[in-house]
Amino acid sequence: MLFTKTFIPTLREVPADALIVSHRLMFRAGMLRKLANGLFAYLPLGLRSFRKVEAIVREEMDATGALEIKPTVVVPGELWKESGRWETMGDAMLRVKNRLGGEFVLSPTAEEAVTSLVRDALASYRQLPLTLYQINTKYRDEIRPRYGVMRGREFVMKDAYSYHTDEASLDNTYQAMGAAYRRIFKRCGLSVIPVRADSGAMGGSDSEEFMVESVIGDNTLILCRNCAYAANVEKASCKPELVSGGTAAVPALEPIATPAVKTIEQLCGFFKTDARRFIKTLIYRARNVALDLAQVPGGAGFVKRKSSPEAPEVYPEAFFAVAIRGDLEVNEVKLAAALKASEVSLAEDTEVVRLTGAPVGFAGPVGLKNLPLVADLTVPAIQDGISGALAADTHYVHVVYGRDFVPWLNVDLRTVVSGDRCGLCGGELYEKKGNELGHIFKLGHKYTRSMQVNYLDENGQTHIPLMGTYGIGIDRTLASVIEEHHDDEGIIWPMTVAPYQVIIIPITYAGEVKALADSLAANLEQSRIDVLLDDRHERPGVKFKDADLMGIPYRVVVGEKNLARDTPVVEVKRRGEASVRLLEVSKAEAELIRLVYRELG
Repeated sequence: MLFTKTFIPTLREVPADALIVSHRLMFRAGMLRKLANGLFAYLPLGLRSFRKVEAIVREEMDATGALEIKPTVVVPGELWKESGRWETMGDAMLRVKNRLGGEFVLSPTAEEAVTSLVRDALASYRQLPLTLYQINTKYRDEIRPRYGVMRGREFVMKDAYSYHTDEASLDNTYQAMGAAYRRIFKRCGLSVIPVRADSGAMGGSDSEEFMVESVIGDNTLILCRNCAYAANVEKASCKPELVSGGTAAVPALEPIATPAVKTIEQLCGFFKTDARRFIKTLIYRARNVALDLAQVPGGAGFVKRKSSPEAPEVYPEAFFAVAIRGDLEVNEVKLAAALKASEVSLAEDTEVVRLTGAPVGFAGPVGLKNLPLVADLTVPAIQDGISGALAADTHYVHVVYGRDFVPWLNVDLRTVVSGDRCGLCGGELYEKKGNELGHIFKLGHKYTRSMQVNYLDENGQTHIPLMGTYGIGIDRTLASVIEEHHDDEGIIWPMTVAPYQVIIIPITYAGEVKALADSLAANLEQSRIDVLLDDRHERPGVKFKDADLMGIPYRVVVGEKNLARDTPVVEVKRRGEASVRLLEVSKAEAELIRLVYRELG
């Protein structure tokens, strides 16, 4: 490809809103342009690398036996109502109406659409397992799109969906997808960190995220210094607290006047102890709770209203008391998962007073009525605790779990932090920031049951298939390659995803130099190597700067002086390396082919 016949508008200045390396370099290298906030167009150079990432993903998906399909981007709203996500997906989902008033969704993900296609065709167990995938456009109406294509509103994802007769079959595909993801990211030149993760709005049981370390990462990763444990902070757990001693030596519950003492810090000073002795009790509002709260102690008393006919098993709003050790923070993602809620948030001060009968800062687990109590696993280990007494300016001392209160639910709710101990080996845990590139889930029956998918087994009995889902962000993967592979001069592409693998720069594009440059480019292209020939009438320094900025792996310089030698040579330089090699013209073509294909593997 001749430089003058393509469209690569490189920039010398950094766009004002480009805050991260990939955003800056994709704009400066002429790969990308912005149409609106969160909406980006790929230019020819960027699209070449985008297609190479896409091709790697497609090859690895095909190797697992997954079958590619092409669903629509606009999806009927009734499918989302069937799954229950019409109510729970929130404002990130763009809903539209057509001229007839029909409701549609601009697809943020495709569980409903693909499951609908499978439902219409599935009849027998002989059709399973089945894995379908697409590489398609998605739209999520992000509140704050930022960092270029790393977090845009419109993006491209590979998402796959698998259907199974049993857990063993689902696990086989889940593991195969995990292995394929590791191969994909390795081929793209990325160092990923697989971590245990929360399933969030996707639902289901097991899930694993594939992260890249990033200073601007949206996710906090918890890793062990001694073993392979790694998890997103939303899912991370740590070594549980040991319960020691009994209740016999603990005095009876006693109220203590604590005028104007509310916060944990104030209480520590007042009682001359540390925060680990306190049982902190917080009141939470939960939305879209998929629990039968009529069966939960205190649950029916503070439920706002029963849900709409479209989702009869979901309560739009309910309140819960949450107890945790005083030095810890509640992990709201874990809480939402425990309550089967779409989201949770702290109740307003007026609601706290109404629900507990006490001012803010004096809630406690003892004597709590009309509110279900959820306790973190650290609470049973507090054998002589201090808590709010549900009365103004009053706290209880000598509070004992099991003797003075019993929660409705006891579950891991703590936010794990650096310094906590690993639950697998006891080693020290530490934090890193990361960005998610891929995520795999075991969904179970979440969508197939609500959307009434079934098949007949070998005995003619009806069953609901199990389901898995597996996603990779193509744009985010491409941007992450740049984040990991760059220097002060520009991008340093891995060979597998470089837009061009060789750039030929003639010092003056005329005469013998032009003839050799044209011949070398043509011969390399015949060997299926992607070549860019810089035929512009620019100074050599400008061409070198652009070549470094674009990050093309091998730069070949053809000049009159080197061709005038007794043995004519060309200069060859690998992007990111300081050394320059002189190759004899007669051997240059074969050596470049060898170098490129060696890196392609």
